[in-house]
Amino acid sequence: MGKIVLIRHGQTEWSAAGRHTSYTDLELTDEGERQAAALGGRLAGRDFVAVLCSPRRRARRTADLAGLTVTDVDDDLAEWNYGDYEGRTSADIRRDRPDWDLWTDGCPGGEAPDQVAARLDRVLERAAALLERGDVALVAHGHSLRVAAARWIGLGADGGGRLRLETATLSTLGHEHERRVVLTWNVPAGG
Repeated sequence: MGKIVLIRHGQTEWSAAGRHTSYTDLELTDEGERQAAALGGRLAGRDFVAVLCSPRRRARRTADLAGLTVTDVDDDLAEWNYGDYEGRTSADIRRDRPDWDLWTDGCPGGEAPDQVAARLDRVLERAAALLERGDVALVAHGHSLRVAAARWIGLGADGGGRLRLETATLSTLGHEHERRVVLTWNVPAGG
């Protein structure tokens, strides 16, 4: 049985600053490009039956620099839509809403947690159907991949809030005794 490899894109100016970045289509920083190329070293020699990628440039560029051939660009892998909170940091948002929690509240003008979970459930269903043939890579974003991992192990979208995920990292979802598990988490490109 194959595994699902989650690949978070390399650093952008906004990810480095902690700014929520969904539909704003940023390029990788020089450091992000270096990180993405380093992912290629970690993935060298690994074959994927499918590489599904977010439509955002930062994800597509990461896949390219990591030496992956994207087999499909999937809108369901886009980052959580932050709506009115796009470009803001959590600290800034909490000045207006001290009790705000992305994982339970979602974002005004954007997506609620159950909407993000529904998108990632579709991606996981699609990937799981391919696992008998081999490994599947998902190249996407921090919050969307955290939701994917939570959903894979039977948690709600809010479970992703317990899974920190850095830029340019690899994580692996798979099975143990036919149960869905997280095999590895937040492994940096260089280590």
